[in-house]
Amino acid sequence: MTSELWLRPVREDDLVEFFRHQQDPEANRMAAFGPKDPTDRREFAQHWIRVLTNPANLVRTIEVDGDVVGYVSAFPVGDQTEVSYWIDPTRWGRGHATAALTALLRELPRPVHARAAKDNAASLAVLRKCGFVVVGDDSGYANGRGEDVEEWLLELPADASDLGGH
Repeated sequence: MTSELWLRPVREDDLVEFFRHQQDPEANRMAAFGPKDPTDRREFAQHWIRVLTNPANLVRTIEVDGDVVGYVSAFPVGDQTEVSYWIDPTRWGRGHATAALTALLRELPRPVHARAAKDNAASLAVLRKCGFVVVGDDSGYANGRGEDVEEWLLELPADASDLGGH
């Protein structure tokens, strides 16, 4: 069975699904650097208003076979562009993050940057499949774990070729 994955602009009704996805405790632990209280609807709404009204952000809903399975985004951090993604935990392990990030990267100039908790093997695998390489490390307080977490800093170099879905 082949699934159809599409990226499209975020619609208001997608936020209901994004909030539902955010309720999974394991997803918050894995992501580490998420919201202080994933159940706080007001903070969730304020976050998404900031994200969606900032013209420097590129945010897309990931849709598979007509279902919202997550989002992928690119946003400025200082003078760099970083990417991030969130997949419904019930859809993990199906290649959706890799396919969505690959598609988003086609829209972005290089270099592109990302961060992942050092123990988040799945996210690191996605980033590596998309051509990212580790360029450093950092640590910071992670709401999803209630403690400082070590993270890898990754880069998709300016000379990286389009991987075309690898």
